[in-house]
Amino acid sequence: MDKVIVTDPPRTPLDRVDLLAAYGVATVHEALGRAGYAGPGIRPVHLGSRVGGTAVTALCWPGDNLMIHAAVEQCRPGDILVVATTSPCTDGLFGELFATALMERGVRGLVTTTGVRDVDDLHRLGFPVWSAAVSAQGTVKATAGSVNTPVVVGGQVICAGDAVLADDDGVVCVPRALVDRTLAASRARAEKEEATRSAFRAGELGLDRYGLRAVLDRLGVRYLTAQEYAAERAAEDGGKGTTP
Repeated sequence: MDKVIVTDPPRTPLDRVDLLAAYGVATVHEALGRAGYAGPGIRPVHLGSRVGGTAVTALCWPGDNLMIHAAVEQCRPGDILVVATTSPCTDGLFGELFATALMERGVRGLVTTTGVRDVDDLHRLGFPVWSAAVSAQGTVKATAGSVNTPVVVGGQVICAGDAVLADDDGVVCVPRALVDRTLAASRARAEKEEATRSAFRAGELGLDRYGLRAVLDRLGVRYLTAQEYAAERAAEDGGKGTTP
C-alpha cells in the first residue's frame, strides 16, 4: 500500500453531482447499468437524508483512524468522505468530533466500511452517515495509510473525485468519467418511470404495460379457478381428498 496523501485530485463538478443526487440511488444505479451500488451492507445510520458529493477517500488500518485525521485536511465544500480499511473492521473509527470538523469544512456526509459511534450526537448535528456497523469500540492513531487513493466499498472501487450518492436505499458511486452519460440515462429513466406511474394511477397493470403475460405463458404459468386447482391437486394425490 502506498503511504501517500494526494492533495489535488480532479473532482466531478458539483452542479452535475447535485443533478444526479436528485434522482436518488436506485434510479442512478439502474441508469448506470445496475452498477456502482455499494450493497446492502452499507446502511444509513439515520433515515431521511439524500446527499451527493465528490469523494475524498481514506484507507486506514483496522482499529486505527489516523488517516481520517489526515483526510479531513483534504476535504472541501461539497465532498463526501469515504473510509475503508485494509481488512474488515467494524470498530467505531468515526464519531461526533470528526463530524463537527467535517461540517465546518462543508463536507456533506460520510460513507464507511467500518463502524461509527456517537450516533445520537450525529443525529443531533444532522450529519448524514452510511456505515457497515455502529460500535462504541475505540481506536488508535498509529499506522500510516493513504488519502485520495482508490478504495473498495461493497465491492465498488471509489476514486477521489468520483460522484458519491447516498440516501435511504444505500450508496452508489458514479465514476467521474461516466457522470454526464449517467445523468442523461437517469433523466430518461425518471421520465419513463413518471409515465409508468401515471399509467398505474390510471389502473393499468404491470402485466400489461411490461408485456409480462407473454412471459408467464412462455414459462408455462396457467390461470386456474380455485375449483380447478383443488381438482388437480386431488387427482395428483390419488383421489385421497387431500386439501391444498
